[in-house]
Amino acid sequence: MLQLCQVGVKGRLEPLSGQVAAGVQVHLIGPNGAGKSTLLARVAGILPGLGEIRLSEKLLGDYSGMELAKRRAYLSQQQSAMSLMPVFQYLALHRPVGCGESVLESTITYLCRRLKLTDKLSRMLSKLSGGEWQRVRLAAVLLQVWPTVNPQSQLLLLDEPTNSLDVAQKAALDHLLREFCHSGRSVMICAHDLNHTLQQADEVWLLQAGRLIAKGSTLDVMVPELLSRVYEIDFHLQSSGSQRWIMTKSV
Repeated sequence: MLQLCQVGVKGRLEPLSGQVAAGVQVHLIGPNGAGKSTLLARVAGILPGLGEIRLSEKLLGDYSGMELAKRRAYLSQQQSAMSLMPVFQYLALHRPVGCGESVLESTITYLCRRLKLTDKLSRMLSKLSGGEWQRVRLAAVLLQVWPTVNPQSQLLLLDEPTNSLDVAQKAALDHLLREFCHSGRSVMICAHDLNHTLQQADEVWLLQAGRLIAKGSTLDVMVPELLSRVYEIDFHLQSSGSQRWIMTKSV
């Protein structure tokens, strides 16, 4: 579905290659400055650089802006709220071209109910808390590629999407992302919570200082020896039945 061939950004990300199959959730992990956000922006097509990126075997640069917007959606790490706009109007800006009013309304209702935004639709963006604004941004980017309103969508790119979310809101987002992947679409996420990655990711790409150190299945990459070397802190794996946790060792 997505192929990267020697993709990089001069001075920020050394060339790397890899692919993402349909229906998987891939987490990009690594210390601050590892190149996670750079890679995600490069895959989104908003950051120029080296190498080739193909989405459905077509070069990313060969898509028009409108075509690319139908195929993928991208959530940046930070964005200021537009003050003179209510939530419902902001969401409307992200409606896929050509979707019907009925299915659009039902999809917005579903996403807003899941993300606990139903009572916020008429509120001005400038009146939202940090967590509320993050959930509105998530609802908007999900709306852009949600299968019921956009059958052409394939990829969702999220840079630290759980910022400012509480435990229940993170669980709601996890549910929506699993649903999205179960429809045959894929998600790439920049993440810092290693235990969340351990529980939710299908694949993990580990970066350090602009280099791809390892990529593969979650259990193959999320091993204490490798993580300890990259993060420069001692980890150990705690298990209980089928559940596993990455823990730092006490000094």
